[in-house]
Amino acid sequence: MGNLQLKKHALTAISYMLPLVVTAGLLIAIGNLTGGEVISDYKASYSVWDALVSLGVLGMGLLAPVIAAAIAYSIADRPGIAPGLFMGLIANSIGAGFLGGMLGGFLVGWFVLLLKTKLKVPKWAEGLMPMLIIPLISTLFVGLLMYFVVGVPIVWLTEQLTSFLIGMQGSTRFVFGAIMGAMVGLDFGGPVNKVASLFADGLLLEGVYQPEAVKVLCSMVPPFGVTITLLLSKLFNKPKFNQEEEDNIKIAFPMGICMITEGVIPLAAVDPLRIIGSTVLGCGVCGALSMTFNVGSRVPSGGLFIVPSMTNPLMAFVSLLAGSIVMGVTLFIIKKKPSEATNEAVEEEALDLGSIKFN
Repeated sequence: MGNLQLKKHALTAISYMLPLVVTAGLLIAIGNLTGGEVISDYKASYSVWDALVSLGVLGMGLLAPVIAAAIAYSIADRPGIAPGLFMGLIANSIGAGFLGGMLGGFLVGWFVLLLKTKLKVPKWAEGLMPMLIIPLISTLFVGLLMYFVVGVPIVWLTEQLTSFLIGMQGSTRFVFGAIMGAMVGLDFGGPVNKVASLFADGLLLEGVYQPEAVKVLCSMVPPFGVTITLLLSKLFNKPKFNQEEEDNIKIAFPMGICMITEGVIPLAAVDPLRIIGSTVLGCGVCGALSMTFNVGSRVPSGGLFIVPSMTNPLMAFVSLLAGSIVMGVTLFIIKKKPSEATNEAVEEEALDLGSIKFN
């Protein structure tokens, strides 16, 4: 039950964080593509594109506060929002990044919940509890804890992780990309995918953009892969999908262009082992190549439309194409014919009840 609650709070944070990260990332991408730079002196002259980049950077700076506040809100309702924002600001100021924001959100959320249930005050002060007493006490206590106790190891861990990712070379990059790509594709936008997404989005704050590119590219592999399988089945006249599944793929493909992976879920529900197995393989290849070619993305969402804004966009397309082909060919080889895959349904349809008579 505890693990389910942790997952629930983390997913709440992701849902609140995504609009911020997507908007900020697109502002940075648009500004960069048009020659904009971060404004260092607001008294000097600057362009619209400089303003877009600067606005996007400011938005990215809100990532840790929003994560912390959303987690605290999920745990303790509205009294947790203000203390959560403070914990995110502390995480930014001490260099603890999104990891510090998440931990601070959980700590202050649980502390606020404890105060709500255990702290007793005089009758005249009850009205001050949600807007003054609880936010002040929780911010003081957990804030000092973040500064002097919890923040120290988190800062160290964040620095080590950032240094490791920046310093990765050769086979290490390949393996890391393969693992992360497999996580992105494993459950088609489910909890494992969300963990990988949160990890990649958080690293944007630290200036590490390669995991974000893996997330974006590998999210498109499943719908593209099943589309390639369908094309191969038509080309070689070897049916792999029934009519309903083919119609579903025609919907999943345009969804995939927009980085919406969930269109593949109906196919995976019918034949999970083969669909998920080929997806993990294809996404692993895509992620490994993307990391090896040092493809980076400042934008966390947008699908095929934001690939041109990535660093090394040509190799981004190559990685996406390679992963999609590997998945499509693998699924074409291992997937059974529709009649074999849906044998039980066929048998049920063949059963004729018309001959049964009742006296």
